[in-house]
Amino acid sequence: MNHTRRLFGTDGIRGKANVDPMTAETALRLGQAAGLLFTRGSHRHRVLIGKDTRLSGYLIEPALTAGFIAAGMDVTIVGPLPTPAIAMLTRSLRADIGVMISASHNSFEDNGIKLFGPDGFKLSDEMEDRIETMMASDLSGEMAGSRELGRATRMEDAGGRYIEVAKASFPRGLRLDGLKIVLDCAHGAAYRVAPAVLWELGATVVPLGVQPDGFNINLGCGSTVPDYLCAQVLEHQADIGIALDGDADRILMADEHGELVDGDQLLALIARSWSQSGQLSGGGIVATVMSNLGLERFLNAQGLELHRTKVGDRYVVEQMRARGINVGGEQSGHMVLSDYATTGDGLMAALQVLAVLVQEGKTASEACRVFKPLPQRLRSVRFSGVSPLRNPRVEEAIAAAEIALASSGRLLIRESGTEPLVRVMAESEDEALVHDVVDGLCETIAAAARVTEPQL
Repeated sequence: MNHTRRLFGTDGIRGKANVDPMTAETALRLGQAAGLLFTRGSHRHRVLIGKDTRLSGYLIEPALTAGFIAAGMDVTIVGPLPTPAIAMLTRSLRADIGVMISASHNSFEDNGIKLFGPDGFKLSDEMEDRIETMMASDLSGEMAGSRELGRATRMEDAGGRYIEVAKASFPRGLRLDGLKIVLDCAHGAAYRVAPAVLWELGATVVPLGVQPDGFNINLGCGSTVPDYLCAQVLEHQADIGIALDGDADRILMADEHGELVDGDQLLALIARSWSQSGQLSGGGIVATVMSNLGLERFLNAQGLELHRTKVGDRYVVEQMRARGINVGGEQSGHMVLSDYATTGDGLMAALQVLAVLVQEGKTASEACRVFKPLPQRLRSVRFSGVSPLRNPRVEEAIAAAEIALASSGRLLIRESGTEPLVRVMAESEDEALVHDVVDGLCETIAAAARVTEPQL
């Protein structure tokens, strides 16, 4: 496909709710196009639709449902459930396609639509391109006839199914008795299922962010506001803290001292544990270009490889599948454990970390400080209009920064796939150099962004 992708970013379609492209019209067209594309064979076709807790789910869900029904597909609606639960249920119910309505860690004003194939994996860029092309064409002559329309049903026990699958990922014979866990569900999709899993495994759970009202998803809580988790761990004198994001495919943790544990440390912990038990496959793990150099050095010392991809958990999953690797993730907290799930699953990742605590009898601070990270700094610069990265002054500044870091670290500059942001990241043994490089580059990029803004 040679057209420009207008709708699909790095994680499905996302935008401000009830504003193009995140409108009922787009959702309807998407349901029609995806419904047609995934109608293969003569069986009754089914789509599974889940969502998080934001208000606009009430707008997008019925519009998608109508689109799929118009294409002749039966719709199974499961309500608020984590993204990985939708991926899992798509497979176990033998649905032809799965849909998650969520804008993940964004505030309630935004929403998004992610699509899963019948195998439970996110759709490839190529499939998304085909859907987008179909959405732009006239589909009226291809819709189902009056007798061939689909039906919609609500599935009541979907949450219970996911709870059982999540519990089954925890090592047999182990329990969480005696562990006090602060669990922040971000008023999001896991607000019912995540506390149930930990409680049923024997933990004392302090549930936070479990009273969604349509507006409070990710508001002052969840994995994007780690300070709240850290403070709550100290206040409740808990053994460990777990924070999920709005759709529960991402996790951050805090140790008993209220110190944050990022995704890189969790990856290192799981990789070492699985390597020692013989569960790790592929001789290494997959992470993104954002992961700390300290993680790479730690893994190399263990005789393991770190394979890097561009940012986005779908690219991590693609690389894992290509290399036969069963552990992958992002520093931001997406953890993909393909023995148990086809996409990032914050809760299942947490269970693997908790298993290590129980098996080794260690505190969270002892278990989760696996390697010493190199000083790393990340800043974002917002822009409008043309990307400032094409500005000659910015290109010169980037080249100079790369030379400055060459011997002891690395520089990464990229545009966000979901927002008009340029992200600047540097790491090096020399912390002062890291700060100077990042701050200097951000100033240059910001100045260029002001120059390239359209004149009103």
